[in-house]
Amino acid sequence: MDRFLLCLDANPDHAGRKYEAIRQKLVKIFDWRGVRFPEECADETINRVVRKLEYGQEIRDIPTYCQGVARLVVLEALKKAENRQVSLDELKFVPVAPVFSEDESAQRNCFVRCLSDLPIENRQLILRYYEDERRVKITNRQTMADQLGIPLNALRSRVQRIRDKLEQCITHCLSRSSS
Repeated sequence: MDRFLLCLDANPDHAGRKYEAIRQKLVKIFDWRGVRFPEECADETINRVVRKLEYGQEIRDIPTYCQGVARLVVLEALKKAENRQVSLDELKFVPVAPVFSEDESAQRNCFVRCLSDLPIENRQLILRYYEDERRVKITNRQTMADQLGIPLNALRSRVQRIRDKLEQCITHCLSRSSS
């Protein structure tokens, strides 16, 4: 990693800022491409470039080289089974037992609190994503993706990350209220 940072800049502070800029750009690339875990893929990309440098390969333009490696990581990530998209016809119906809480008002309160804790743009995004029914919902989601300038898969990925955070917050809130 030291050699990687040194290739970015001799000044450690500047190298650190350049590293973060490269990593953030890679995360965006993976997010735009609809990869399920963009942060992990960005780290994997950087690790591969670091290994190349450690084996003595000379790289003139690190940021551009990282983007090239990222294209390969995208292809690998999208080939993995957990990232493969299937049509709804291929999915099997598995009935799920409903989850009932003894105190639904506690759930509602936690949901409202956690939703209000989200940054305003995330809160608006997730609320807009789930509004309306059937065809209108699909059209609205495509419009949202177009407005954000991202593919529909990237929008789904972004919403899923927000849902995961919301779920963690609600679970934590409910565990505190039950104890």
